[in-house]
Amino acid sequence: MADFRTSSQDPFTAFSGTGAGWGWILLYGIASAVLGLLAFAWPFSATVAVTIVVGSFFLISGVLAIIAGFAGRGHDVRGYSIAYGILSVIVGLMLMFRPVAGAISLTLLVAIWLAVRGLMEIRWGLKLRRLRGLMLVLGAVNLVLAILILATVPFSALTLPGYILGFSFLLGGITAIASAISHRAGAPAFDVPR
Repeated sequence: MADFRTSSQDPFTAFSGTGAGWGWILLYGIASAVLGLLAFAWPFSATVAVTIVVGSFFLISGVLAIIAGFAGRGHDVRGYSIAYGILSVIVGLMLMFRPVAGAISLTLLVAIWLAVRGLMEIRWGLKLRRLRGLMLVLGAVNLVLAILILATVPFSALTLPGYILGFSFLLGGITAIASAISHRAGAPAFDVPR
C-alpha cells in the first residue's frame, strides 16, 4: 500500500492508508468552524433555526407516535402513544411556526431546569463527606446561570440557543481540523487509545 504523504493522490479522493482522505476531514472541520462563527455573529437567526429544527423533530416524533398508537391494537399503552403523539405534534407545530415564542419557552424551561438542578446539587452537597465543595460550587454556578437567564429574558431566549449552537459547531470544527492535520501527518483518523 502506497504512503499517501508521498503519493500524488488528491486528499479528497484517496481513501486507503494512513493519511488518506484527510482533506475531507479538514473540509468538514472548516465548514463546522465557519458555521459556528456565523452562529456567534447572528445568534438570533441561529436560535430561530435551532427552534425550527427542534420543532420538526417533535412533529416527526408525534406523527410516528400517533401511527404507532393506531397500529398497535390491543397494546397496553395505545392511548398514551396517541395522546403523546398529539401533544408532540402541537408542540412541534408551535415551535416551527412560532419560533420566537418557542425559543422563549425553551429558554425558560432551561432556566427552571438549571435552578432545580442547582438546588438539588446544593442539598446533596451539604450531605456529602467527600467532594462537598465541588458539588456546592456546581450547584451555585447552576443557580447563578438560571438567575442570569431569567434576568435577561427575552434577550437571552433569543440568543442563548444560537450561542450554544455556535460554540458546539466551533469546538467540533476545531477538533476535526486538528484531527485532519494529525491524520495527514500519519496518525490514524480519529485515533482512540487501545
